[in-house]
Amino acid sequence: MARRASVSGGGGGGAVRAVKGAKRPEVRLPALEQYGGGALEPDGDYDGVEFRELDLAGQDGGGARFMDCALRGCALDETRLRHARFLDSSLTGIRGVGTNLAEATLRDVELIDARLGGTQLYGAVLERVVIRGGKIDYLNLRQARLRDVVFEACVLVEPDFGGARLERVEFIDCALKSADFTAATLTDVDLRGATELGIAGGVDRLSGAVISTAQLLDLAPVLAGELGIRVEG
Repeated sequence: MARRASVSGGGGGGAVRAVKGAKRPEVRLPALEQYGGGALEPDGDYDGVEFRELDLAGQDGGGARFMDCALRGCALDETRLRHARFLDSSLTGIRGVGTNLAEATLRDVELIDARLGGTQLYGAVLERVVIRGGKIDYLNLRQARLRDVVFEACVLVEPDFGGARLERVEFIDCALKSADFTAATLTDVDLRGATELGIAGGVDRLSGAVISTAQLLDLAPVLAGELGIRVEG
């Protein structure tokens, strides 16, 4: 049975050594060409294209490459983007349930104000990615690799980091609800800025993370339970 902890607040606290901050992407898009319509193509090659307010639900763009692209206000319900590559791109206001980005690559990407549920990113590679604003429910990042990733001012409900590798990952002004870190590996992960920190599993894997003093106090019961310490009086 998974132990759960809920931590509110944050701020203050320190670490024995300074945690290394994430390197943020610098996305500078060129003049973009409007997407001409039609369905996404598996293994398609999209360079300097803007997808604006399009319904891409149920389409198959598996293995496609998106370079210097912008997706704005698009619907991605059940869209298949397995093995896709998003490079130097901006995704703003996208929405969808069941979007499949398994084993995809996101490098130098901004994901802003997304509304997603059940997004599959297992086995994916995220490098220099900022996820800002919006809400993502049941995000599957199992076995994924995250390096230089920032979650900022967003809500993550039951994200699954099982078996993932997180290096230089920051949570800033975001709510992390019932996160699962089972078998994850954390290096320079900064949780101090989380406005809510809920751990559903894998509290024993938090070595390599830095938390605030307030978060430590609120995590004390679940940490004691993990270590088999009985607290009385």
